[in-house]
Amino acid sequence: MRTSLSQMQRWPLLAGAALLAACAGCASQKTPATADVAASRAAVDSAAIAGAGELAPDEMQAARDKLQRANQALAAKDYRTAENLAVQAQADANLAQSKASAGKASTAAAQLQDSIRALRDEIERNRSTQQQ
Repeated sequence: MRTSLSQMQRWPLLAGAALLAACAGCASQKTPATADVAASRAAVDSAAIAGAGELAPDEMQAARDKLQRANQALAAKDYRTAENLAVQAQADANLAQSKASAGKASTAAAQLQDSIRALRDEIERNRSTQQQ
């Protein structure tokens, strides 16, 4: 009789331990998901400041959409989905920012080339004038 009582006492303890472990797992998933969503929000904001909305609109829209979906998943306590979407949003925002930076660099390089060309033309005109 003692063995069966001991087994009966173990069942609630095991069930309680399992429930506690499940709750701890949920809480531990919430923290990384919340941090990832915050990091992706910062990446989207940074990309927007860098001009990615104009220079990489598709990537920027993808980042914003995924960030919105990550926020919705976080509100629904679907932490794994929130974390995955947040990581994807951050990657899209980083790509958008890189494309914006590359676009700005290309524009600056083209302007510099135009300035160099104009200076060379001016030098040639001055040489022609001095030789006459």
